[in-house]
Amino acid sequence: MSHLQDDDLIPETVEGYTVGEKKTIAEYTKLDAEDESLAKWKASLGLADDSNAYPVKAGDNRKVVVVEIALEFPDQPNLQPIIVNLEDAQGNTIVGKEIKFNIKEKSVYQLVIKFRVQHEIITGLKYLHSIKKSGIRVEKVEEPLGSYAPNTKDKPYYERKFAEVEAPSGFLARGNYSAITKFVDDDKNVHLSFPWSFTIAK
Repeated sequence: MSHLQDDDLIPETVEGYTVGEKKTIAEYTKLDAEDESLAKWKASLGLADDSNAYPVKAGDNRKVVVVEIALEFPDQPNLQPIIVNLEDAQGNTIVGKEIKFNIKEKSVYQLVIKFRVQHEIITGLKYLHSIKKSGIRVEKVEEPLGSYAPNTKDKPYYERKFAEVEAPSGFLARGNYSAITKFVDDDKNVHLSFPWSFTIAK
């Protein structure tokens, strides 16, 4: 877990907003049980007892583990989704893996992310990416993902589907693109950052 670098992928800030005090899972579960709204919030996070916690390997200090990213094509059911596994069979994040794929112009795609939360509640998780073509940024996305309790044996990961997007078309749109993706929380901790690239073809 590292802090943000001084680059173009820094989350936007909301004036007057301050990050709440961090609490452990034990502290959250002991909070006033008579507070109905608080009870609903805790239930929505799925706070669980230790016996049902997702098993975490000894020495694994990661708080957010991105398991998989995928591109699905909802308007083309016969087209197989592009799936990129970011976790190996031993549960380690695959570092330095080249991520590259092709997208047909004007195709409609949907980004799907599977991730796991470990050790503590994560608040204000955000997905960010910056896409460049010929060194010039053509898109920046900042997508709030929300707050999450650690996963359980019954729910080993979370899944988020983004809105459908249509790939651009035309001579100027075709070609190679490079991108950087980051997963950042309220405290501006970067849980994962990785490069990827794609080609838009006719």
